[in-house]
Amino acid sequence: MQKKQTVRQTGFTLVEISIVLVVIGLLLGGVLKGQELIDSAKVKNLAQDFRTVPMLINAYQDKFRALPGDDSRATTHVCPASTSGCTANGNADGRIGGNWDDGVEQPSEAIRFWQHIRLANLAAGATDTAASDFLPLNGAGGRIGVQSGGATAPLGVSGSHVICSAGIPGKFVRQLDGMFDNGDPATGAMRAGVGSTTPVGASDLDDSAAYVVCLGV
Repeated sequence: MQKKQTVRQTGFTLVEISIVLVVIGLLLGGVLKGQELIDSAKVKNLAQDFRTVPMLINAYQDKFRALPGDDSRATTHVCPASTSGCTANGNADGRIGGNWDDGVEQPSEAIRFWQHIRLANLAAGATDTAASDFLPLNGAGGRIGVQSGGATAPLGVSGSHVICSAGIPGKFVRQLDGMFDNGDPATGAMRAGVGSTTPVGASDLDDSAAYVVCLGV
């Protein structure tokens, strides 16, 4: 008489499955936390741009009694004696003329702003407007710029000067506006829009879309 062979079924026990699920949960939590830390660092970097530009304006004014970009004696103030033509003078009307996103082909005062502060050793960066890396970029890869405020200020923000930063994801816009203003990117000192004309409200922000953010100072 043949003995019956017992077939043993193999598989995961409930304990083993529980351990796997715990490990997966820990891994997902670590990934999410890591992404949160990365996003937080990016927001802080973007926020620092808005804090730095006013400091650069004040430092240049303290040093030369003139606005960078608008300085009518910039060639005397910031150019070495042997290279008096290293930049162009402004018109000294008390405004940073031009638009924050002007091109370098015919440099406005808004473009010369960066040249003046760099030649004055107040900021790092290329001083030749023809250099490929002359125009400053933010941590999201978008353009940074400054211009005078007024009736035609981008996104309708108020202030003597307006600082704008482009290519900022909507999820970062929410955090930035909460840091600098009232949390509503359609109103207040900081505003955001798809372009530089119409601000977008908090409820209309797309977290993954890119926006121009402007702050009046």
